[in-house]
Amino acid sequence: MKNKLGQIQIYTGNGKGKTTAALGLCMRARGRNLRVAIVFFDKGGLDYGERNVLKQIGVDFWVSGCLRFNSRTKKFRFGVEERDIKAAHEGLTIARELLISSKYDIVILDEINSTTSLKMLDVKEVLDVINNRKSKAEIIMTGRNAPIQFKKIASLITEMTLKKHYYYNGIEARKGIEY
Repeated sequence: MKNKLGQIQIYTGNGKGKTTAALGLCMRARGRNLRVAIVFFDKGGLDYGERNVLKQIGVDFWVSGCLRFNSRTKKFRFGVEERDIKAAHEGLTIARELLISSKYDIVILDEINSTTSLKMLDVKEVLDVINNRKSKAEIIMTGRNAPIQFKKIASLITEMTLKKHYYYNGIEARKGIEY
């Protein structure tokens, strides 16, 4: 029996490319005039190159994370603070609204997996939003450490595997490549 709701895709793993894969799908979809929305969890600030282009190609997006990466100093803020948890819940509220409406063909929840892994959101809260959706939109979930509960409802899971990374040889995050 065919699922009347959209499929769920997960891009996870420790390798680079999870958000990049979701953005590639976003571009492909826009090339076919599909309507795409993205909620960026845990990637605050506007210093991500893709955000400069998304508006130009007609993708609606919301940033619900606090600033973690400083592109000037190349430093990343680790750990979870109360403000991160609050921002994650704001993002989940946006995701709920998107998945109730019929406005979008694809809804990307960027870094939702790692947001739950870091306990900013409870897995059950996210599942409640997904399970109570009315939209037929395809859902794309990215981030490391996808919970098994997400994997059970997914139609597709791609795991990015780290084999080698230049970061471990002292190469910092680069504009246009990592952000």
